Amino acid sequence: MTVRTLFPGLLVVCFAFLLTASVAAQSSEGDSRNTRTIVDSNGAPRLETEMSTPPSVEERRPRTIGANVVTGRFDQLLLTAIQSHLGATYYYTGTGPDSFDCSGFVWRTFQETGLNFSRGPARSYWATFAPPPKGEEFKFGTLVFFSGLAHVGIVADEHGFYHSSRHRGVIYSPFNDYWLSRIDGFRRVPLDLMQTPLMNQKAGAAKPPTPVTSVEEDNQP
Repeated sequence: MTVRTLFPGLLVVCFAFLLTASVAAQSSEGDSRNTRTIVDSNGAPRLETEMSTPPSVEERRPRTIGANVVTGRFDQLLLTAIQSHLGATYYYTGTGPDSFDCSGFVWRTFQETGLNFSRGPARSYWATFAPPPKGEEFKFGTLVFFSGLAHVGIVADEHGFYHSSRHRGVIYSPFNDYWLSRIDGFRRVPLDLMQTPLMNQKAGAAKPPTPVTSVEEDNQP
């Protein structure tokens, strides 16, 4: 048999071999491996297979440190306390757990997160606490005051706030034209008032309220 006769046969065999190898490589996609060609110390090419692994658990966790961790945990506690009182009725001088006036709702909610300060009318909170940093007026947890310091609530975000309304009890209200036109300003309750470890404070551990004489807004919606 001549070389001219063998050559077409060899071409067919080589083509079949390459086709088989290609199919085998494609069928290994589910093996979650990546293969690349590298050159060893002798200069000869060789194949290296890498297992593609998911990111570690640590890499998936949000990286928060220091005050950010405390603030995030405190915000969650505060939101939980607020939500637990939504729907409670309004009662003048009430401090809960089932009925509140506006300042009583603020006092009770912060007490349940472990922040201890004296119960008083809205204007006493205004006088006690410092304004928030510029640009953080509508940050969650900020106290917002209305109508000549006659009413107070807790900011949810730039869209609305939580408060005890005289006619509707503890609710979320949007910052609509009615409320925006009555805002006096904002205050922040400092975290250094914390007297018990976060997550360990119980709602029933709040100190009894002191007598309060306050006049709250009569025409709240």
